[in-house]
Amino acid sequence: MGFLDTTFNAINDLTWGWALVPFLVVLGIFFTVASGFVQFRFFTRMFKVLTGTDEDNDPTKISAREALFVSVGGRVGGGNIAGVAVAITAGGPGAVFWMWAIALVGMCSALVEATLAQLYKRTEPNGDYRGGPARAIIHGLGANYRWLAVIYAVCLIASFSIGFNAFQGNTVAGAALDSMNIPRIATGAVLAAATGVIVWGGIHRIAKAADVIIPVMALMYIGMALVIIVLNIGAVPGVIVDIVANAFGFREAVAGGMGAAIANGLRRGLFSNEAGLGSAPNVAATAYVKHPVSQGITQSFSVFIDTIIICSCTAFVILLGDVYQPGAEGIDGVALTQQSMVDHVGAWSQYYLTVAILLFSFSSIMYNYYLGENALSFMTGNPMAIQVLRVAIVCIVFLGAVAPGATFVFNFSDPMMGILAVVNLLALAMLFPVAVRLINDFRAQLKAGVKMPVFDPARFPDLDTDPTAWPDAPKAPAE
Repeated sequence: MGFLDTTFNAINDLTWGWALVPFLVVLGIFFTVASGFVQFRFFTRMFKVLTGTDEDNDPTKISAREALFVSVGGRVGGGNIAGVAVAITAGGPGAVFWMWAIALVGMCSALVEATLAQLYKRTEPNGDYRGGPARAIIHGLGANYRWLAVIYAVCLIASFSIGFNAFQGNTVAGAALDSMNIPRIATGAVLAAATGVIVWGGIHRIAKAADVIIPVMALMYIGMALVIIVLNIGAVPGVIVDIVANAFGFREAVAGGMGAAIANGLRRGLFSNEAGLGSAPNVAATAYVKHPVSQGITQSFSVFIDTIIICSCTAFVILLGDVYQPGAEGIDGVALTQQSMVDHVGAWSQYYLTVAILLFSFSSIMYNYYLGENALSFMTGNPMAIQVLRVAIVCIVFLGAVAPGATFVFNFSDPMMGILAVVNLLALAMLFPVAVRLINDFRAQLKAGVKMPVFDPARFPDLDTDPTAWPDAPKAPAE
């Protein structure tokens, strides 16, 4: 066990320790500039996915909105409640500014990776679509890179389906025990049973559940934050000034000053919104859309929702209260968010937050499971493998909930995600010219007056696409 811990710590240091965050930031800035600031150009278009006015929905397919909510459910989790609190404790209020900054850059990375996942998706025998970075590597870079795709798939299963699902079960059980005194085994049993019902329904049941849970979850949490902001509206300008002043070192709140704010804001922001890490594209590829860039825009919106909206809610709840004291040793993580909320509106809010954590975590479990299923389907076509994975996920969620000290189950998640991100970023860098071609095609159609651009594989004969995945493409004239 000691050898494994040493190995995983070394991998973590080589990825998250110093190399990966700058790589994500620099590549995200490059994508933003080289694409002509595409995430800002299409910003108003992002909101159309909520009403479905930007696509013609097929009831037999996963809609763009359903794919959005599944991915939001995955991005939004413990990082939005506990992670923001950790960032503020370690980096001061300035960390919030850098979380915002990395989200604005990450919106472009998310757009690019989702666009490529859509481009290289394949139609399954049952009519569903499958895609993601592993398939983009194979069909975009060639069969010689299969080894890279396999590394990606293995790391995706290890980090998200195993490690993070154990963590989500642990988080829910801990919150239920602390606030409601519910035994861990009871929470674990309920959570495992609910997980089983959803995962055996496949991506369609996951999408339908997300279409209900995610709006309720987000509106519930945002609503509480807005109440707290309104109650403290006079202090809001001062908090914003503190965030900006600390971000640039004009007013140091913690040891390390501006450096601590940047490091913690960027890292926690990336952990939360997952832009560029290669996870959300697996869900993005399931959607029925007319053009790959349409889903890219949608996934860019999910980063905005995750960080600019929901993480900001947590930040203001903490910074508008008296529980957080800059530079002082004390509580952090979910306890800081929970006690800050109690400080604002009373003890009943801790139960409210526990329900929010349950919804956040359950949505993440659904998302994490599908990532594993998609990765496994890439490595093997044996249907029994998927059944084994489903049983394993239910057991992992239960074990994570009942074993408060079972950190060994998910200690390897961060280094595995580090490798996952490196592989994904290498593939994105190599395939970025293809993404730019699609973005230009989308723009050209909009400029020509086409309200809903349509992807035509025949116009890109050099790309290894699946024509059956694009039923709206113009039909070739009969000879």
